Amino acid sequence: MHKKLFIPGPVEVKPAVLEKMATPMIGHRSKDASQLQKRITGKLQEILYTKEAILLSTSSGSGLMEGAVRSCTLKRAAIFAAGAFGVRWYDMARSNNVPADLFEVEWGTAITPDMINEVLSTGKYDLITITHNETSTGLMNPLENIADVVKAYPDVVFCLDAVSSAGGSKIKVDEMGIDICITSTQKALGLPPGMALCTFSRKAIERAQEVPHRGYYLDLLSLYNYIQKKDHQYPSTPSLSHMFALDYQLDCILDEGLEERFARHVEMAEYTRQWAREHFALFADERYLSNTLTAVKNTRNIDIADLNRELGIRGYQISNGYGKLREKTFRIAHMADCTLEELKELIDNISDILKIKNYC
Repeated sequence: MHKKLFIPGPVEVKPAVLEKMATPMIGHRSKDASQLQKRITGKLQEILYTKEAILLSTSSGSGLMEGAVRSCTLKRAAIFAAGAFGVRWYDMARSNNVPADLFEVEWGTAITPDMINEVLSTGKYDLITITHNETSTGLMNPLENIADVVKAYPDVVFCLDAVSSAGGSKIKVDEMGIDICITSTQKALGLPPGMALCTFSRKAIERAQEVPHRGYYLDLLSLYNYIQKKDHQYPSTPSLSHMFALDYQLDCILDEGLEERFARHVEMAEYTRQWAREHFALFADERYLSNTLTAVKNTRNIDIADLNRELGIRGYQISNGYGKLREKTFRIAHMADCTLEELKELIDNISDILKIKNYC
């Protein structure tokens, strides 16, 4: 039996999107492939509020995260972490011999503009990484306020992990001065896993031109140069199946309306939060809650693995806590094409299994 997914990713994917994955192949050096990739670029620029270049990568979002920190750090990277995925960016930098320092806050608390300013004012750093939406804790960092601070340091390349927020939360890339905004297909965009994408600003391009050792497959400058030279084609064979599905799904997102899509995510988040407040507690700071995932503090000391087994029998799946938060929290994702009605069905089933009064 298929379990309807309410986990941080992969998300539930519409049958029509899955069908597009089965589109017959075309030559990846053909004019049809160029046109396909041009269409995707234009739609992504609209969704991310940018006029900058778009790069597609047959990898997870982690691939472009690694490519960004390696391709665009010339002096030293300042890595900010409010959970497990911020720390991952630091591990990537160190593994690639990229000079970097980690600035980590307690899980469940946010990165503040004052912290950013204090670090960047030292003049030691020419690249900064921020995790917009931390799925290990259910926290969404205050992006607009952070962006205002980073703008005061025009020599710093601003890299954003928007893997679990882009497509579910408004991110005005150009207005906020984000140089590399990274996401992937299996989260709020609502596709199967296997492809990542990012914006790539003129500042990032110019910085990468100064960095001598950018790697090979994940060298963002080489990707950009090849796309420019070869009319939106890629140096390595891309996942055409993902591109067919992405082209279709981006139309669906735009047809829904961006403001309507973002509002739907907020509505689902608010419903889940209120249920969690009534029967458990929220893990993250109330001022900085994610709109795509809620991390619930396990104040009742329930066996989360048992809960998920019972949910599985009923055709649903949620996520246990991540890493050190396993069994201390559980996570309910509400992103992509999930609806409020589907979310209510899930929460009704959780309440029934736990024999707690339903939230209405």
